[in-house]
Amino acid sequence: VIFCSFTNNHKLILFTLTCPFFNCLCPLTPGSNTGIRKMTALDLARRGARAALADIKRESGSNAVVFMHLDLGSLKSVRSFAETFLKTECRLDLLINNAGVACTGTTEDGLGMMFGVNHIGHFLLTNLLLDHLNKCGQSRVVNVACVGHNFGTIDFNCLNSHKEVGVGDSFMDVFTTYCNSKLCNVLFNHELAKRLHGTNVTCYTLHPGAINSELTRGINKVAMMLMKPFFMFFFKNYVAGSQTTLHCALQEGLEPLSGCYFSNCTVRNVYPKARDDAVTKKLWEVSERLSGLSS
Repeated sequence: VIFCSFTNNHKLILFTLTCPFFNCLCPLTPGSNTGIRKMTALDLARRGARAALADIKRESGSNAVVFMHLDLGSLKSVRSFAETFLKTECRLDLLINNAGVACTGTTEDGLGMMFGVNHIGHFLLTNLLLDHLNKCGQSRVVNVACVGHNFGTIDFNCLNSHKEVGVGDSFMDVFTTYCNSKLCNVLFNHELAKRLHGTNVTCYTLHPGAINSELTRGINKVAMMLMKPFFMFFFKNYVAGSQTTLHCALQEGLEPLSGCYFSNCTVRNVYPKARDDAVTKKLWEVSERLSGLSS
């Protein structure tokens, strides 16, 4: 997760986070010590932000970097982080939710790992920080999804019984569950934009591009070796992959496009299932319950 505060025209990346499968270095972005997350943090740090970790400081030439631990697989950790952040930081202008995992397992709260880290952790963190964002004038929330959300579905029966958006541990099962969790990101952004209407906060979601990243580090190593040539030929590098995230975070004049989905720095239409008001409302209510925001 990347947090940025802007004072005297300086953007400060306030924290990087870690989750069970990522050591994260990034400006207000969950999940940022590797790949696209690192490149996003690096670019923001070069622009005058406070991010995290020695290599970000070294490569960006900026010392305005602060590391704060956050485990998106732990609701307790998310709440502790938010409490500390709100006590120590007077501003928050940009929140980039970009942590992502593609692996099986459960969080310490009993949620499916992909649903818990990719969606619920971000959902809770964003809600705990919304008031702080709103106090800072024009501020933004950027939710990094992916084109895989087009293949996703939300099965509320599965969610209620397994606290996950998919079951199974085969390669295709993991891929399907991951796509379902990315659909959660897009639906969350859609509902969030409606709830933020009339406030100082706007939000955007995006597909960063197919990136040769460490997202799939939990997948079978043999399968990954077979797929590596495909990744190298078709996938973007980290620098190119971070550009749409940076566009949504920094481009002036995007406020009228709050709630929109971007790809290659351009607004793209989404399928009806990714903007279904009834589904977004129900997912929000379920997320509030599972994150402890409501009983």
